[in-house]
Amino acid sequence: MSIKETLIKSLKEKKSRIGILGLGYVGLPLAVVFAEAGFHVTGVDPDSRKVDSINQGVSYIPDVETEAVQKLVNSGYLTATTDFSVLKEMEAVSICVPTPLRQTGDPDMSFILSATEQLAKYMHKGMVVVLESTTYPGTTREVLLPKLGVECGLTVGEDWFLAFSPERVDPGREDFTTINTPKVVGGITEACGEVATAWYEGAIQTIHCVSSAEAAEMAKLLENTFRMINIGLVNELAIICERLGVDVWEVIDAAATKPFGFMKFTPGPGLGGHCIPIDPLYLSWKMKSFHYNARFIELASEINTNMPRYVVGRVMEALNERGKALKGSQVLVLGAAYKPDIDDVRESPALDVIGLLQKKGALVEYHDPYIAHIHHEVDGWHMDSVKDLMKAVKAADAVVIITNHKDYDYKAIVESSAFVFDSRNATRNVATGSDKVVRL
Repeated sequence: MSIKETLIKSLKEKKSRIGILGLGYVGLPLAVVFAEAGFHVTGVDPDSRKVDSINQGVSYIPDVETEAVQKLVNSGYLTATTDFSVLKEMEAVSICVPTPLRQTGDPDMSFILSATEQLAKYMHKGMVVVLESTTYPGTTREVLLPKLGVECGLTVGEDWFLAFSPERVDPGREDFTTINTPKVVGGITEACGEVATAWYEGAIQTIHCVSSAEAAEMAKLLENTFRMINIGLVNELAIICERLGVDVWEVIDAAATKPFGFMKFTPGPGLGGHCIPIDPLYLSWKMKSFHYNARFIELASEINTNMPRYVVGRVMEALNERGKALKGSQVLVLGAAYKPDIDDVRESPALDVIGLLQKKGALVEYHDPYIAHIHHEVDGWHMDSVKDLMKAVKAADAVVIITNHKDYDYKAIVESSAFVFDSRNATRNVATGSDKVVRL
């Protein structure tokens, strides 16, 4: 049998050893899914705290239950290490490392480059490598292929196999998880796509194979660009409706009654998370090398990026109407997570809102039932969540709802507050005291 046929047979029989580079929000759930499917999985991460936690059978990702990790560790199907040399024993490796933006807005490829350089030391024939980290079209072919194949003297599609399969993790979601969210796979060659598909089919319910790694990379960017642009649209609509004296939430609900030709998006204080604020800008950055400006992306990004400032401006105006200046006022921010009912603060607009309020002279506190501490790396401030929520609500001159956690009793919060600015329409069902609420 050929190398390809031998590897596919090993993958289908689940005899191939699996390596997962990066054990964060993407890597750990993927490692668990493969291990539960019967593969022997080794997670590799330079963070010894994550490695120690896994080897002790403890999950640090809310979407992964500790019980599941403990069971897999005890059975020997899952282990973790900081030692990259274990990769020489692996037949299949998935790269699940972060791909943030630099402060200049350029892609930060350092994590992918570091993982690739480590993996290159242990490349061998009969290996399949899949990049899951979201990135610009061409990364798999232009960055990984030369390092892992050419420099190692291996022929891709014959000696080893390389593909891209974008992660589709949505933290906190229960209806669609790693195992039942359809997986897009695109290989560098047709053979690469076949091998990667054979691997992922062993653990994930639905695989959609496309013609190239670039098509898979672009599909991921389309998904998140679509969301980012439509969120930008409704954010601008919120600004327009405020100036027209129209309730934007009523307008959106009315439009959403149309059973075709409309998809509901809602405005908010800005974008957050590991994908939507970042991924489309990878595409915009890439297109600049072709002397093309991705105008929709850049315009939507400009609108979304300015939403925290718009929210602070609205809070300042509302306080002024109540005879108070923002400077010196006690402001309580409700919610630090980027979306409801999770503990993920990555790119959360709450950080920008808090920072802007502080710069305006407000005395800011925050509360989040999921996040005890937050810090802003750029501005260098640190803050702890208030312990007594209702006491803080009663003491505040303004309560600003940034994250609409289900745990909050919005009726009690409105009744006990002096004034609430609601950027998420969380108080829509609160009648008593609604005159104290200003919505985005």
